[in-house]
Amino acid sequence: MLEHCAQARFVWNLACEQHAHWRPGRAAAPGYNEQARQLTEARAEFAWLRAGSVTVQQQALRDFAQAMSSFFRGIHRRPSWRKAGRDEGFRQVGVKSEHVQRLNRRYGRVWVLKVGWVRFRWSRAEGVKSYRVTCDRAGRWHVAFAAIPDPIPAPGNGQTVGLDRGIAVSAALSTGELLVVAGFSQGERRRLRRLQRRLARCARGSNRRARVKAAIARVKARVTERRKDWVEKISTDLARRFDLIRVEDLDIRGMTRSAKGTVERPGRNVGQKAGLNRGILANGWGLLVARLQHKAAGRVRKVRAAYTSQQCSACGHIAPENRQSQAVFRCVACGFACHADVNAARNIAAGRAVTARGALQPLGGAVNREPHLATSAP
Repeated sequence: MLEHCAQARFVWNLACEQHAHWRPGRAAAPGYNEQARQLTEARAEFAWLRAGSVTVQQQALRDFAQAMSSFFRGIHRRPSWRKAGRDEGFRQVGVKSEHVQRLNRRYGRVWVLKVGWVRFRWSRAEGVKSYRVTCDRAGRWHVAFAAIPDPIPAPGNGQTVGLDRGIAVSAALSTGELLVVAGFSQGERRRLRRLQRRLARCARGSNRRARVKAAIARVKARVTERRKDWVEKISTDLARRFDLIRVEDLDIRGMTRSAKGTVERPGRNVGQKAGLNRGILANGWGLLVARLQHKAAGRVRKVRAAYTSQQCSACGHIAPENRQSQAVFRCVACGFACHADVNAARNIAAGRAVTARGALQPLGGAVNREPHLATSAP
């Protein structure tokens, strides 16, 4: 399976290299048909490539063609290079029903090309037509079957909830609930520090360094799994309880971009910005909204996030002084006091935005991206 991963990565990177220098106005880069013909020539020349599965290698080209199509349609970023040890995986399509068998309540087995039967922990695999095998940095193998579950039906109670995402509080609801994702325990933090100090003393390329990196990856993998489990449970609960879910329209990719700058124009407060980026990613902001859109299809609305933390949910007054600290909100106009994140969530649930004249208007499902000025509302 590692050979399958290496060959799929090699083919993907060759296709990426062909498209790396393409710019609008130049000759078109080769498509899938031309690349498949080149793959046939490469397999005839190189024995190590010919020894692998042509299905796996062709599927890597199909995946790249699909990724480029998504990039040109503006729904995904440009495909990038795959790196050994980080992007290990391959995909198999055209799976027949006899290729996936259930052994008992907990385990099943899947037929992998040139490998044979591989047992896996059973979750859901009914009616699958393709699967993807991956190996994470901790050295664990995973198989993911392509099956789209039905969305969760709306409860029909007419209730709307606002969701405010933060660092100290992962998700604050307009109902007053404060939800925090579980991170590293104290013991895991101590072990991670010891492993990182040990890694700094290891020689690059040594077996000892590889073992320490795998141990660090196992510690971080446990935290990642907790975050994914938390997101799945919270998104399912919200989809079952509320008819409409409103969230902030945040550019998370832009918010977590590095601030180091360039050699000519170095950035400022790079360390503080890196810590903020880690906090945003550790709370699963993007994953939570993505899973809500999957489970509550058509019932998730994005509203503009401007001034939701400074606006009073009781009277609508907007002032920076209203947000006295990370957790304390006290309106200087009417004296209303509340948890700052819950207040922001109530503003999001109301779907109100600040216009250029300071008036509050309902947004509904639309997101107005035009620049606006902030003034105090009466």
